[in-house]
Amino acid sequence: MSKTIVFFGTEDFSLTTLRGLVETGYNIAAVITKPDSKRGRDQKLTPPSVKVFALEHTIPVWQPVKLTDVATDIQSLGGVTGVLVSYGKIIPQSIIDLFSPGIINVHPSLLPLYRGPSPIESAIKNGDTQTGITIMQLAAGMDSGPVYAQMVHPLTGTETRPQLYETLASAGTAVLLSVLPVILDGSLQTVPQDEDRTTYCKLLEKKDAWLQPATLTAPQAERLVRAHLGFPKTKITILGHNIIITKAHIAAESKTQLDIVCQDGASLSVDELIAPSGRHMNAQAFLNGYAAG
Repeated sequence: MSKTIVFFGTEDFSLTTLRGLVETGYNIAAVITKPDSKRGRDQKLTPPSVKVFALEHTIPVWQPVKLTDVATDIQSLGGVTGVLVSYGKIIPQSIIDLFSPGIINVHPSLLPLYRGPSPIESAIKNGDTQTGITIMQLAAGMDSGPVYAQMVHPLTGTETRPQLYETLASAGTAVLLSVLPVILDGSLQTVPQDEDRTTYCKLLEKKDAWLQPATLTAPQAERLVRAHLGFPKTKITILGHNIIITKAHIAAESKTQLDIVCQDGASLSVDELIAPSGRHMNAQAFLNGYAAG
């Protein structure tokens, strides 16, 4: 089988694996990523980080609106292997069939748990004691393909979304690089997923940022702050001001206006936040500046 790879990826999570493949010496024939998107307050058209990296390393970049638009380009490469990490689109079977041995996917959960787009956030939010990495053969169904390898990563209960993204991006790259040679030479066979254990996670949206303390226990609310840090964030209105909670802890009782009483009677005590001004500050600084009025 060919050691020439077409890499599919869009999110920053993808970049770690692309860099690892290049540094290990794999020939990346092309990077397929989503079109540039508008980001930030000024809505500036911004390329995916994998595109920037690929162009810096003179790797061709394809950004099709529909993957079928590059089917001929893929076929022209001959027998190539696909590697996909956080691409962000369902891959049709007609595209998967262009690769040998198909497309290899790095997924940050212990499949079949957390099939879908938010497995890292779900593991934190649900208070799981472990998560992990699955290397699988991509199928047309969502994260349903047979498994090449898995790695278990224990959780401490203190991880934030950005921290766990970084940890699992590195871990996923390491596992992929360790098994890729035996996938390519055909000696590592896949094992079907246990469909009876399947769970799913949903795409997170901006509306998911708003905290509903009356429906959550304090531990659930604290986990949500860590799971949603960065995106979609955790927002609440306090003293008439909309704030973004960036760090909090569980308190037995409410002592200040930044202690939010939850469903179980315990409080989510805000430690750090982003104020309406956009400034990051601790709880006391916010109370000094906003409670007086």
